Amino acid sequence: MDMLTVEDLWVAIDDREILTGLNLRIPQGETHILFGKNGSGKSSLLMAVMGFARYQVKQGRILFRGEDITHLPTYERARLGLGMSFQRPPTIRGVKTADILRACSGGQVTPEVLAGLYNFTDFLDREVNYGFSGGEIKRSELLQLLAQNPSMVLLDEPESGVDLENLEVVGEIIGRLLQKERRRQNREKSGLIITHTGFIMDYINADQAYILGNGRLCCHGHPRELLNDIKKFGYEECARCRR
Repeated sequence: MDMLTVEDLWVAIDDREILTGLNLRIPQGETHILFGKNGSGKSSLLMAVMGFARYQVKQGRILFRGEDITHLPTYERARLGLGMSFQRPPTIRGVKTADILRACSGGQVTPEVLAGLYNFTDFLDREVNYGFSGGEIKRSELLQLLAQNPSMVLLDEPESGVDLENLEVVGEIIGRLLQKERRRQNREKSGLIITHTGFIMDYINADQAYILGNGRLCCHGHPRELLNDIKKFGYEECARCRR
């Protein structure tokens, strides 16, 4: 079964076209990587899939587990099982990290137990992301996703602003989110990971990769091979290849 299907998607921001006829299919249990230079529309795709109002769907459909969610509000998509981490998550003053973990899980997860798995207990009484380092912010956000327990995980540059020590922990949490300890055919969760550098691939194995250029997926292939092509030829040449 396909977890996520995007059909002929056209997306605009303030009437400026960002995505122009994009098609994408992610089966259940698979993790896909999306490469692209800065400003290519990678984050816009995730925002459109998640249903943020600024990202106007002009044409096409977004299907989640076969259900058309194109015009559902963001909170409904989250309830269905979509979850997302942001490249630059906001600071939330007045809300403790423990409280947001509890809210994300609907009271089903004990924050102390979850934080204890990843040496994050000392942050539970602190306001969400306030005064956190880049790696601490990323761990906080991924723990919120673990508490939410989504079926489809959208990750916007999870390695951004994260040092090497924290990146290993980030990779471990993502691996748990995507059930990487299981055989692919036994996984119930899927993922779409945006990356500009490819560093996260040192910690997470992916099944398929794409390059986004000119508003469309213009190239696809094995993640490692595609990353090597990008390093060798650059994004512009890879976009022209259209293999």
